[in-house]
Amino acid sequence: MEEQLILVDLCDREIGQAEKLYTHERSLLHRAFSVFIHDGEGRMLIQKRNADKYHSGGLWANACCSHPRIGEKTQEAVHRRLIEEMGFDCPVEEPFSFVYRTVFENGLTEYEYDHVFLGSYCGLVKPNPAEASEVRWVPYGQLEDELLHRPQDFCSWFLIAAPRVLQILRQQA
Repeated sequence: MEEQLILVDLCDREIGQAEKLYTHERSLLHRAFSVFIHDGEGRMLIQKRNADKYHSGGLWANACCSHPRIGEKTQEAVHRRLIEEMGFDCPVEEPFSFVYRTVFENGLTEYEYDHVFLGSYCGLVKPNPAEASEVRWVPYGQLEDELLHRPQDFCSWFLIAAPRVLQILRQQA
């Protein structure tokens, strides 16, 4: 059975479900999450998406992102995907969410109600090669510079969320 996504309205109320590819072909708003991990030392973990991903392959993004399964709480999905994608788990909190829409060259569209989660971790990272071709810990200032001068190297949702996450992290320091 193909993966089913949770369709939502602009207030994140569940209004149905649809198969993943169909959802992206029809630009249907669906629930998603993006997990940002920092090490407590002023660095953020980012991943380069596997080149074979259905969109945004080879671009840099946050530690992990995905969709909750039908009947799964978003925070439960976050912990499941951290383990599946990065080989670790850690406590997270949800500081904000946002809606974005991006049309890709292959005709697919991401139209997501994206819940942003933030966690702190400084242990071993074991990325799943099917998800990420590489990972790196980037100092906040360097990341801001890369976002400003090389936005084409990053996923669309990361360009939206990362500046806000960096602002939160700096306020917490």
